[in-house]
Amino acid sequence: MSLALVRSRALVGLDAPEVTVEVHLANGLPAFSLVGLPDTEVREARDRVRAALQTSQFEFPQRRITVNLAPADLPKEGGRFDLAIALGILVASGQVAAKLLDGLEFCGELSLNGELRAVRGVLAVALAAGRAQRGVVVALANAPEAALARDATVLPASSLCAVAAHLNGHSALEPQPCTAPQAIAPTGPDLADVRGQLQARRALEVAAAGSHSLLLFGPPGTGKSMLAQRLPGLLPPMSEAEALETAAVCSLDGSFDATRWAQRPFRGPHHSASAAALVGGGANPRPGEISLAHNGVLFLDELPEFDRRVLESLREPLETGHISVSRARRRADFPARFQLVAAMNPCPCGYSGHPRKACRCSPEQVARYRGRLSGPLLDRIDLVVEVPVLAHEELTSTAPAASSAEVRARVVLARASQAERQGMLNARLDSRAVERYCVPDRAGAGLLQQAMTRLDLSARAYHRILRVARTLADMAGVAQPGVAQVAEAIQYRRSLDGR
Repeated sequence: MSLALVRSRALVGLDAPEVTVEVHLANGLPAFSLVGLPDTEVREARDRVRAALQTSQFEFPQRRITVNLAPADLPKEGGRFDLAIALGILVASGQVAAKLLDGLEFCGELSLNGELRAVRGVLAVALAAGRAQRGVVVALANAPEAALARDATVLPASSLCAVAAHLNGHSALEPQPCTAPQAIAPTGPDLADVRGQLQARRALEVAAAGSHSLLLFGPPGTGKSMLAQRLPGLLPPMSEAEALETAAVCSLDGSFDATRWAQRPFRGPHHSASAAALVGGGANPRPGEISLAHNGVLFLDELPEFDRRVLESLREPLETGHISVSRARRRADFPARFQLVAAMNPCPCGYSGHPRKACRCSPEQVARYRGRLSGPLLDRIDLVVEVPVLAHEELTSTAPAASSAEVRARVVLARASQAERQGMLNARLDSRAVERYCVPDRAGAGLLQQAMTRLDLSARAYHRILRVARTLADMAGVAQPGVAQVAEAIQYRRSLDGR
């Protein structure tokens, strides 16, 4: 036959739309045309495929070859179509049988000697192939990742020859067992290493229990980064669905690591990061730091040093839990359900309010420094906590402190009560759910009304106080937030000037 159809898949965010590779051989002068909106990497497949076929001892047809990647309006990128294109040429030229093609999809890049190389995003491809009830042929290096898709039949192959032998019925490819890696206990730093800072430790536990955002501010060297790095160790283990979604995002970035399976991600980008690096972007949109922190922690150290436009881009994902990256020819949606932890100094020199070191900043410099953070962004942060300078006695104290394991056990109990009551974490409740599940008792409601009037809090702050108070009530094991929980939640809404 002179026409062959081979299935593969493109990547658009976490989606993997089907692509049909149509190969036609016609009489005429030898030529190799590739159409269907390919980018530079895909167009270069012509040279890779020609060399791979020849070094694998196949005949490269000396005819007019036309390869169409359908649908034509979907941009194609990467080397993932190499294997499908090569097989299409072999089937169209009669060197490989076509009877097994209908039940399979192919994803892999070819080296010049015909070996298969790994590509990024193969987990999303395998998930989509499983939903379509088709098997997927991938490179050996991609097999453990693709096998996480339990509904897909994953056939790992080492080379183009191995795939051709399978299609011709000479040597069948063995399916990869669909087993997830063994989840391991969190191995990060322990909260017991932090001396003193009882208020900050308490706020960290509250943040973990309800998935609340947290801002730590204080002079340099007081332990802000230490506290933030220990938050992932306080979070409960991920469910299989969460682990699979997090792994799929890492697969899109090419950073999937089976040894980190079911481990909460912790991302700490430098303050020089651009908006595209943080939220995702590029001509072919890739996930940014907020998506790579999905189901984990995003730590922004030296918060005011970030470009203001970069920080403002966090406002939407903090509310919605996802980010849409739009470009001229495509739009990609990425999950971004991260827990924000930020740290900052009280002033440019860092020593405003320090008990022993004098601050060199003028009031105008301090105001300008703190003014880099917009009110709408600060309004979306649930907990604002000062991390003061420790006295020498606290720093050298050997008194036992709660470990990460002990705090994590309490967090698990608090989250279990939230799941039983409302089916989601308190920080993710919408306004209607807040009015249903977070109603304080009479005394607590009166205190909250006074705080709204005196502190001139916004409607968003009102709902966030109620969510935090609900988390505090869950930690205390009480059915309804009382005056103690509301008062503590209000204290966490303090502004940076201490009012």
